[in-house]
Amino acid sequence: MQSQIGLIGVGLMGENLVLNMESKGFSVSVFDISKQKIDNFVSGRGNGKRIHGCFSVQELIASLALPRKIMLMVPAGKAVDDIIETLVPLLAKGDLIIDGGNSHFTDTTRRTRMLESKDLLYVGAGVSGGKEGALLGPSIMPGGSVAAWESVKPIFQAIAAKVDGDVPCCDWIGEEGSGHFVKMVHNGIEYGDMQLICEAYDVMRNLLGMTADEMHDVFKQWNEGELESYLIEITRDILAVRDQDGLPLLDKILDKAGQKGTGKWTVNTSLDVGTPLTLITESVFARVLSSMKDERVLASKILSGPKAHFSGDKKAFIDDIGNALYAAKLISYTQGYQLLRAAARDFGWNLDFGGIALMWRGGCIIRSAFLGKIKAAFVLNPDLVNLLLDPFFKTAISRSQQSLRNVLAEAIKNGIPTPAMSSALAYYDGYRSENLPANLLQAQRDFFGAHQYERTDQPRGAYFHTNWTGRGGETTSTVYSA
Repeated sequence: MQSQIGLIGVGLMGENLVLNMESKGFSVSVFDISKQKIDNFVSGRGNGKRIHGCFSVQELIASLALPRKIMLMVPAGKAVDDIIETLVPLLAKGDLIIDGGNSHFTDTTRRTRMLESKDLLYVGAGVSGGKEGALLGPSIMPGGSVAAWESVKPIFQAIAAKVDGDVPCCDWIGEEGSGHFVKMVHNGIEYGDMQLICEAYDVMRNLLGMTADEMHDVFKQWNEGELESYLIEITRDILAVRDQDGLPLLDKILDKAGQKGTGKWTVNTSLDVGTPLTLITESVFARVLSSMKDERVLASKILSGPKAHFSGDKKAFIDDIGNALYAAKLISYTQGYQLLRAAARDFGWNLDFGGIALMWRGGCIIRSAFLGKIKAAFVLNPDLVNLLLDPFFKTAISRSQQSLRNVLAEAIKNGIPTPAMSSALAYYDGYRSENLPANLLQAQRDFFGAHQYERTDQPRGAYFHTNWTGRGGETTSTVYSA
């Protein structure tokens, strides 16, 4: 009997996805360039299950029912292109390839167009949830060839996480690279959430002098309220883990963070489409700064700053930290959704913003109860231009912004870096400002480059130039792009 789907790349994520599929009633053929991996999987975790090990691409394709569905779980980039190049001559009209890795959305768009030109179908599916999600139910964000959805829908929605009873955290995102784009934005928001939590931890540790046990209790309390989320939950658990000597393991981990590149992609794309993604950008740069460990050690012995000291009401300030974290989280998701909105506009994608929030409610790394509020915001107003303008978000940020200001004031006075929280407040104050100092900036640009400006006392779209020195002449450059 032929398998219903094939998978190439039997790493831990691949293995767990296969086991998830098989547990939901699907037969799966697997292939990997490592024969040992196939042997170990089929005779080990896959033993006795409807999992067929294949030792060549040809054998894999021959083992699949029509139309063939082949999922790739391999590193993004050249590896994906190489496998596609191998598969294409062996496939028939209507067969489809699924990329379940973290590919850049532009690559997915290119591959979709190329395969469709050969009468084949392509799906770029963002998969979030890590190894546990892959096994027990991830969030899946598929996009690409629209005709492919009916073939992959039964499998993807069966293996996805479920919320609100039995609603799968998987639905069709849209055309071309939209699925991987949404996954990229998810990862960018993940960067922001993690950095915000780290800053809250740092303020409690270095300003309030709290122990791991004390912070564990705070995160436990936060996870029972409006901050309830997977990342708050695992931070609570991390703070409770002890090393063999009984001391907190966290205190022994080197403060040098890594990254795989999706955060950088998110930031670069925000610049391409012209939307401010300041919080996530600061989160990416915070990881870069952390990687400069040796330089920071040297600088700490040379550069001076204030000695952290707190003399206020500790309990009230811990409440402020929680509210500040919540306020900054509101800004982070607001910026992420602004990027989704700009992409839908620029790339012609019909994105369901509320549906995306629902897909992130379970299975993925940024899953939280908070996402239900985003879904509700777009149900209330499908044309919402900014989450902060939704009644719930407006009320929430009004209630919590003073705490954010309090925490940042104390952090700045005491020399504790809070780049993501600081950027959140700067964005909020900038967005709510009717007037910004960009009038001076435009005057400067016109002064040295004759770039022209608009006037408040003239209709929008009319441009003017001033010969500021009397020597500049009346010749102008191109107008600004806003």
